[in-house]
Amino acid sequence: MNYDHLEYRIVDRVAEISLNRPPVNALNLDLVNEIIAALCRARDDDDVRAVIVASALDRVFCAGLDLAVVKGVDGEGMRRFLERLYFELNDVQYSLGKPSIAAVRGAARAGGMTVAVSCNMIIAGQGATFGYPEINVGLIPALHYVHLPRVAGRHRAFEYLFTGDDFGAGVAQDLGIVNHVVPDGQVMDKARDIARKLAEKSPTVMKLGRDAYMRANDLDYRRGIENVAETMRNVVVTEASQEGLAAFIEKRPPKW
Repeated sequence: MNYDHLEYRIVDRVAEISLNRPPVNALNLDLVNEIIAALCRARDDDDVRAVIVASALDRVFCAGLDLAVVKGVDGEGMRRFLERLYFELNDVQYSLGKPSIAAVRGAARAGGMTVAVSCNMIIAGQGATFGYPEINVGLIPALHYVHLPRVAGRHRAFEYLFTGDDFGAGVAQDLGIVNHVVPDGQVMDKARDIARKLAEKSPTVMKLGRDAYMRANDLDYRRGIENVAETMRNVVVTEASQEGLAAFIEKRPPKW
C-alpha cells in the first residue's frame, strides 16, 4: 500500500508509522485517513506485535490541524473531520490489540497532541515541546478537555488548556502525559527498545490484556469525546472563531 503523507515499515515485528507531510505535518483529512489506514494495517497484520507513531521530520512531530480545514468550514464539515480525527482514530487505537507508542521529537501541538495521546505510551526528546494553542485562534482543544484532567488533575489541566501556553518535555512528564524523556537523538531508540520488549510477549495475552485495560479505563472516554466534539462543531462556526483563524493566517492580532 502506498501513502502520500506517511512512511510505513516493519522492523523486528514493530510497525513504524512516520508522519511525513512537510513542513509541519499539519493534519488534513488525507493525512488523518492515512494514519487510520496504517493503524488498521498494523492491527490486521499478525506479524506485527507493536506500533510506533513518529515523525519523519526532524523538528516537528505534528503542529496540529491544517487551518485550511477549518477556515470557512460549516458545522457539518467540521463534524465529518472530527469524526475521523477524534472518533475513528480513537476507535482504531481502542481496538488495536497491540501496544502503541508515540515517539515525539520537536513540536506537538493541538491535533498533534491528539495523535500522540491516542497511543498507549509517549516517549519524548528533551527538546520536544507540547501545547494546546487552540484558544489563541478561537478554537478549543476539545478532546483534551477529556484527556488532560484525567492525567494531570482538573486545576493543572485548566491552566494549559485555557492559556494556550507551550511547555517542555519535563513538564509534560510531570503532568503525566509523557512516560520517558531522553536526548533528542535517542527518541526512536528508546521507543524501539520498549516496543521490542512488548513484542516479545504472547500476542494472545497481550491482546486480551490490552482489550481489558482499554475497557476498564475508557468506559466513559468516548462519551466525553462526543460531548466536546459537538461543542467544537458549534465553536468553529462562530464569528469569533473565524476571526481568530483569519488573524492567525494574516499574522495580525485578532479583533475579538
